[in-house]
Amino acid sequence: MSFKFPTYNLDNFLNITLFIVFTFFITWILSRIVRFIILRIIKKRNLSRTRDYSTTSLKFLMNSVKFFAGIIALLVIIFTIPILRDKAGIIFSGAGILAAIIGFAAQAAISNLIAGAFIVIFKPFRVGDFIRLDDFRVGIVEDITLRHTVINNFENKRLIIPNSVISTESVLNHTIEDSKVLSFNNFNIGLYADINLARKIIQEEIKKLNYTIDNPESEISKDKNNADVRFISADENKILLRAYVWMSEPFEEYRNRAILFENVHKRFITEGVEMPKSMHRIYRN
Repeated sequence: MSFKFPTYNLDNFLNITLFIVFTFFITWILSRIVRFIILRIIKKRNLSRTRDYSTTSLKFLMNSVKFFAGIIALLVIIFTIPILRDKAGIIFSGAGILAAIIGFAAQAAISNLIAGAFIVIFKPFRVGDFIRLDDFRVGIVEDITLRHTVINNFENKRLIIPNSVISTESVLNHTIEDSKVLSFNNFNIGLYADINLARKIIQEEIKKLNYTIDNPESEISKDKNNADVRFISADENKILLRAYVWMSEPFEEYRNRAILFENVHKRFITEGVEMPKSMHRIYRN
């Protein structure tokens, strides 16, 4: 006695409709399972605090699953249903013409798709990287989809940038190879201020900051103790001093810079460091 799987007649409208609905439903379930598995892998990597390129590829793959699952479901339907299979040549020739028309009308969408793939392949940045396009577009890469890249800025707002745009921009990546960052901190003092006292105050306040590290053999700043404060320039109103501060965590640079500026400014006032002439005018007003 042999068992045969039931067969269904796909020559009538009702069965064809049920088959199409069933195929898309199964495809949707499978895509959800695959996306769930990929999401679990990504979360596991995030918990281990590893920012690597495989996580970026997984994110892009997760965002691509539904698109490619839909394509596969469509091909299964065409080659399974007899009436569609018999006319597959006509369908695909017509689809080619339609695709050409749609492609011409949707060049931006296609360029975004290709640019997204290039970002994942050539890896100028990855999910979790701290990047800067300009003074206004700066933050942490949160996601890379088929169409756009999502950047979470330091105001917890999301910048949605088309892949075709960001792939042609000059991107400053703070964490592509080395997470250490050198922070430039400028301080203006009066033209006749005590430079040695100002430098001493700045150096003492630097040592109180978190995430500061010793100089990692930099050619820019030679000071080994992360307390290099240089005389940069002077004009009729002020002297410009610059502190070079090495930090182990680029995400903390802005917060620590603000803390340093505030604490140094308070000590300049209490210890009598002369302010620039422009600052005196502000205080008098």
